[in-house]
Amino acid sequence: MTSSSVADRIDELLPQTQCRKCGYAGCRPYAEAVAAGHADIYQCPPGGAEVAREMAELTGVEFKLGDARLGVSGQATVAFIDEQLCIGCTLCIQACPVDAIVGAAKLMHTVVGRDCTGCELCVAPCPVACIRMAETGAAPSREERRVTADRARIRFQRRAARIGSLARFRNNSDDVVKMEAVRRAIERARIRLARRGLA
Repeated sequence: MTSSSVADRIDELLPQTQCRKCGYAGCRPYAEAVAAGHADIYQCPPGGAEVAREMAELTGVEFKLGDARLGVSGQATVAFIDEQLCIGCTLCIQACPVDAIVGAAKLMHTVVGRDCTGCELCVAPCPVACIRMAETGAAPSREERRVTADRARIRFQRRAARIGSLARFRNNSDDVVKMEAVRRAIERARIRLARRGLA
């Protein structure tokens, strides 16, 4: 079996959260690293022991439990945006690997729960800390998890293709203008929070 076909099969096992907790830029790069023998099978916290065991079977390596330093597998979560605090900076939209956040500059954003993979990548960039992760309480079957993973993979690939296309036409001065707008929005939000006694 070729390394690329092993990577394909490993990628099919992964939950497609695209969370980067494995140390790679997404599920596919991690799958390729495992197939090439450069990464261990236990580096996917969202997949937990179940995915690690499946990868061990597929690759013929010894099964071992996850490395707690990479994160711990737990309840499924989705991001939730406090709309009262959102300043519309779009940093969460830019961070979301599967386009699960909708909104526009200077307007309130919201998370499409069905599309959110629980990756948590939107939390850190938020300048006003208005995003939190909430447990879904769901216990999906293996088949449901596969369907969700397949949908997330497609959304991730579409986003990557769109960003690649836009990058060819992008003007660097656009970044300067955008960052200045974000800086002003953050400053307005801090003033608003201070008036409410929250800052």
